[in-house]
Amino acid sequence: MDKQFLAPPLRYDSSFEKLEEDEASTIHELLETMEKINETTFRDMKHGLRAVHAKSHGLLIGEFSVLDNLDAELAQGLFAQAGTYPAVMRFSTIPGDLLDDQVSTPRGLAIKLIGVPGQRLAGTEGDTTQDFVMVNGPAFGAPDAKHFLKNLKLVASTTDKSEALKKAFSALARGAEKVVEAFGSKSPTIISLGGHPETNVLGETFYSQVPMLYGPYVAKFSIAPVSPELVALTNAKVDLHDHPDGLREAVIAHFARYGGEWEFRVQLCTNLSSMPIEDASVTWSEDESPFVTVARITVPPQPAWNAGRSAAIDDGMAFNPWHALAAHRPLGSVMRARKVVYGAMAQVRSRENKLAIKEPTRLPPFNE
Repeated sequence: MDKQFLAPPLRYDSSFEKLEEDEASTIHELLETMEKINETTFRDMKHGLRAVHAKSHGLLIGEFSVLDNLDAELAQGLFAQAGTYPAVMRFSTIPGDLLDDQVSTPRGLAIKLIGVPGQRLAGTEGDTTQDFVMVNGPAFGAPDAKHFLKNLKLVASTTDKSEALKKAFSALARGAEKVVEAFGSKSPTIISLGGHPETNVLGETFYSQVPMLYGPYVAKFSIAPVSPELVALTNAKVDLHDHPDGLREAVIAHFARYGGEWEFRVQLCTNLSSMPIEDASVTWSEDESPFVTVARITVPPQPAWNAGRSAAIDDGMAFNPWHALAAHRPLGSVMRARKVVYGAMAQVRSRENKLAIKEPTRLPPFNE
């Protein structure tokens, strides 16, 4: 065992996963709730949007390079050998409607790798993509699918409500979060309701939050900025007053001058009691199992968002952790729900926009 591991990683066993009571009904209700959000936004926008993470702030093209000579525990699946793959990165925020950025909510990052060889999950045979879906916090906002449904119903109830009211509430929430943080803590609930600080999305560290297989092991993933220009944006304030798309403007401005580099890291499960599979709300201790770098993402200067990229990526692609190698099968009730809901909602968007959504075999052409 390498010295970077404080304890040996646990080998996955099917007993690690346990179906929730009435899980199928919960997933069906999650799908109905997302369809309700989508119906509301489609009525207003006349365009099919994602029911969550509808607004993109950056659409980037880069390369994902797996490091060479990884330790045996880390050389699994996608990471079994060194290689470089085209990567699409989509930065977003959580709501299902297109809001002024002053309604400040947690940020998301979806990554799609193209041309990845290997045994596939059932239903993705013939595809060559590997997706990672991340948020800028180490733990999911709900322990399981049932509690995720409760949170989503709250989001659905506010969709299409007054944006001015949401902006005012978000300002109050940010003030409340500052008070909480002054006492050395954070409130995921306040942040999710609009209390996220008005900072640059490019300075964030993102996490998978919920586990996936890592070959014979179990892992969570993280991506952190490492190039100096990106690191400088950590907690950097962005002026969003009278800039409803201020986060997007900041991403565009950065990549007009600079590129960027991130480390892709893995955290292996070493203790099932403190690193549970079915409770996604638990942050896995980095003291017990630190994140270890297994790949790097590099992105050159480029147009970071425009109508052509939005058509190709926002409308033409679906990001789903079940677009994956068998070696990286998603785990737990939240992920089982995503399998059904994400796939169905992609079909809804495809139908609404009269545009086929297929897994790419190469980078799409962009009308820059």
